[in-house]
Amino acid sequence: MASDDRIALWQIFSTVAPIIAVAMALGSVSQSFNMQALVLTPVLVILLVLLLSRSFSLMHDCGHQSLFRSKQANRIAAFGLSLIHGMPQHPWSRGHAFHHQHNGNWDRYRGPSALITRQEYEEKSNRAKFIYRILRHPLLLFPGGFFYLIIKPRMALLLGFAEFVLHSIKSVYAMARGGRWLSPAQIIRNHQSSFFYTRGEVVDTIANTICVALLWWWIGSSIGHWHFWALYAPVMACSAALMIAVFFIQHNFPGSYTSGEENWSYFKGAIEGSSFLQLPAVLNWFTADIAYHHIHHLSERIPNYRLKQCHLANLHLLDNIRYLHLEEIGTCFSLILWDRNQLELTSPTH
Repeated sequence: MASDDRIALWQIFSTVAPIIAVAMALGSVSQSFNMQALVLTPVLVILLVLLLSRSFSLMHDCGHQSLFRSKQANRIAAFGLSLIHGMPQHPWSRGHAFHHQHNGNWDRYRGPSALITRQEYEEKSNRAKFIYRILRHPLLLFPGGFFYLIIKPRMALLLGFAEFVLHSIKSVYAMARGGRWLSPAQIIRNHQSSFFYTRGEVVDTIANTICVALLWWWIGSSIGHWHFWALYAPVMACSAALMIAVFFIQHNFPGSYTSGEENWSYFKGAIEGSSFLQLPAVLNWFTADIAYHHIHHLSERIPNYRLKQCHLANLHLLDNIRYLHLEEIGTCFSLILWDRNQLELTSPTH
């Protein structure tokens, strides 16, 4: 669990600097429509998406307070990386912490796709079943990923602001009728948002949105706004789709540990409910060793650069981990139901 600031700084630099360089190269190469652009643009897009996967994994570590030694350093790094991904990190990390607290407890946490039980599925109409399956098809990860990263946080901010305005109006009306006046600070304290848990999340979302909007405008002004969005939207959609897909298959796999509230075990959720994804070394680098997910769930304070070391040192204790191979990924995406009776993930066709 020991963090090393030197390793962390090098990881940040060796990831962010290539992202900037590749993004600049992509913007330059795609200015023209010629053979060079047709060949290099897809290559640069793939490289940028992979680098963004690494960047997101580092931001994820910051949320667990594991990348750097101090909480302040993790917060600063997380905010900077969140600008690259166009999403507020602080609200996301709180939701992610809930996943860690309840992984494998399917009464509490149903995964990123909000899966339902087989019984709930069988009670739906044929049309509702079809819509449920379509919304969880892997191809929907691309538009869904862009929505998750870019649009959803801003919707939450706008809806949260509208909710607060309505709360303020009701408070003023109640004060006018009752004759007991509250200060603006008291009105704010009395408001519990449906979209944010803490004021810190609101501040982080506002700051991220302002900074990201300024970056969008600055880059768009440099290369052309249409050109920027023609590149940015597909890159971010692919990046988000890849990150969500990796997260999904690391918990939704054949034989994954599932339990109800009763008899749920945090330890089993970590060891048997998190896969060990078998990736080539180069992809382990691009994902910052998040494939060692069982170790990560055993202790979220272990930084990514120590996961492999912990795995190897404790290999004799890890008989129950699930080695997940790339050819099994297709099967993982079919497991979109929880069978409460059998305590297993299953597909609608079974």
